[in-house]
Amino acid sequence: KTGEVKKTRKPRYSVVFHRPKTLKKARNPKYPRKSTIKEERLDQYTVLKFPLTTESAMKKIEDHNTLVFIVDVRANKKQIKTAVSRMYDIQAKKVNTLIRPDGQKKAYVRLTPDHDALDVASKIGII
Repeated sequence: KTGEVKKTRKPRYSVVFHRPKTLKKARNPKYPRKSTIKEERLDQYTVLKFPLTTESAMKKIEDHNTLVFIVDVRANKKQIKTAVSRMYDIQAKKVNTLIRPDGQKKAYVRLTPDHDALDVASKIGII
């Protein structure tokens, strides 16, 4: 007999037990979980909903060379600018946006001096 053998324990340096990290293999699917990839793009037809024809919008057209549109809430200023240029063949100087209390997004599209907002509005059919 060799006598009593004392088993040594691994020292723990933290009070909290952390589960050991196991091997994580790369995914190797047998079949795709979705049949097609959903492609939801904002093109010019979904960005611009309709032009506003209120009195204040008409005043903007006459005085400030600005067209007023209701646009998609997800659209940003660059998308609005490109959508207006593609739809109506006009260049926008700048775009100001706001979210209305009813949740819709309104865009003020200021046109460059070489384009007249009155002519564009009559061509669109606002006036």
